[in-house]
Amino acid sequence: MKKKVLLMGKSGSGKTSMRSIIFANYIARDTRRLGATIDVEHSHVRFLGNLVLNLWDCGGQEAFMENYFAAQRENIFRNVEVLIYVFDVESRELEKDMHYYQSCLEAILQFSPETKIFCLIHKMDLVQEDQRELIFKERETDLKRLSRPLDCTCFRTSIWDETLYKAWSTIVYTLIPNVHELEKHLRHFADIIDADEVLLFERATFLVISYCQRKPHRDVHRFEKVSNIIKQFKLSCSKLAAQFQSMEVKNTNFAAFIDGFTPNTYVMVIMSDPSIPSAATLINIRNSRKHFEKLEGVRNAQAFPRNH
Repeated sequence: MKKKVLLMGKSGSGKTSMRSIIFANYIARDTRRLGATIDVEHSHVRFLGNLVLNLWDCGGQEAFMENYFAAQRENIFRNVEVLIYVFDVESRELEKDMHYYQSCLEAILQFSPETKIFCLIHKMDLVQEDQRELIFKERETDLKRLSRPLDCTCFRTSIWDETLYKAWSTIVYTLIPNVHELEKHLRHFADIIDADEVLLFERATFLVISYCQRKPHRDVHRFEKVSNIIKQFKLSCSKLAAQFQSMEVKNTNFAAFIDGFTPNTYVMVIMSDPSIPSAATLINIRNSRKHFEKLEGVRNAQAFPRNH
């Protein structure tokens, strides 16, 4: 089940850097050595077993952009599942950026009108912190107006913090078949073991793909922060020729368990009841693996019905 994902935006907006961080295990400072994308770079990213993201990273130089809308128009814009358009928040050619974005939308309307559209206002770390929300809201308002009759979802992002994981987790979430069924089973699992929260991470990228929350939490960005931290820790382990398998963090307020779950996921379980022994939680995680592996198999079978 291939899902075509277009990654577009002006040259230098940060498209290839974010792709390399999410899918190729780069850390932010290492993206400085990446060169400009020439024409279109294709990559197939296996995600959750049988889901394959067919990622088209489209170079943003002016000559390439013009070619996409003329000679390559149908090839680029047909059968698109998701369009991710990246805007450099500090661009001095905002009018031209908007013109190219509108050209993309016209082509999408012609060849793939059901496409899900996401706009990333990127490099927000370069904006003064007290101005970020105001600038983002202004850009979001303009983009939603320009996108009509299509809908777009906007995110403010930076490669230097968790906002990148928030955006890409949301994007990938929309591509997972029967994700609501998965969430129903997660909630049942959390109820049985009396967990505050249960999260599922995709194994390779550590993007959050599903979660159940049974108790409120003040930090709305905690999932993405955990994704970022654990992925950095995994990379540190690999540099020492060690493999990350599991982690347990405890203090007087809570215990967090991160463990390999299905062949395609890690699970994180948060417990705040000190009377529940760690060993019991780990046994519960282990005993639930087969159920979720079976559920994942069923989900893939529904996504790929066989012809007899």
